[in-house]
Amino acid sequence: MEQTFQGMGKENLNITIHFIPPKILPKMKTNSKKTEVATGLRELFEDSLKDIYYAEKALTKALPKMANKATSAILSDAILEHLSVTEGHVNRLEQVFDLLGVKPQAKKCEAIEGLIKEGEIIIESTQEGVVRDAGIIAASQKVEHYEIASYGTLVAFAKTLGKTEAVQLLTETLEEEKVADTKLSAIAESAINEEADE
Repeated sequence: MEQTFQGMGKENLNITIHFIPPKILPKMKTNSKKTEVATGLRELFEDSLKDIYYAEKALTKALPKMANKATSAILSDAILEHLSVTEGHVNRLEQVFDLLGVKPQAKKCEAIEGLIKEGEIIIESTQEGVVRDAGIIAASQKVEHYEIASYGTLVAFAKTLGKTEAVQLLTETLEEEKVADTKLSAIAESAINEEADE
C-alpha cells in the first residue's frame, strides 16, 4: 500500500510512504529466522566435519604405533585392519566435503589429541604383555566411542540439512566404527582381560 503526501511552499515535495500489511511482518521474520538457523547448522556441520577429518588423519599416524606395541597378534592385526578402514574414512569425508562444495580442511581436534596422548601414556607406563594389551584396547575403545558419537551427530546434521548422499557416506562410516568397537570388546573378553587377571 502506498500513500503520497504533497508538500506546500515555494517547492512542492512528493513523499511516498510504503505501508507493509501487518500480516506479512511475522512471516518475513520467521523466514529470516529459519534462514539464520539453517546457515548456522550448515556452519556447525562443516566445522564438525573438519574436526573429525583431523581426528581420522591423526589416527592414521597413531594406529601403526599402537599395533607395534601390542603383544597379542590378534590385537595387532585388528588395529592394522582398522588402519586400512580409517584411511577409507578419510576418503569418505573428502567426498562429503566435495558434495558441500568445500575444500577438505582439518581443524585441530583437542578431544582426539587427548585420547591419543592417553593411549601413549598407557603404553609407556605398562610392561609389554597382556596388561599393556588390555590398556591399548581400553584406549582404542575410547577413541571408537568418540568417533561413534561424532559420526552419529554428523548423520543427524546431514539429514536435517537434506544432504542425502552425505547421510549415506557418513552412515557407512558410523557402522564401521561400531563394528570396530564390537571387535575390540570381543578380543578383550576372549583372552586378554582373562590373562591379565591371572
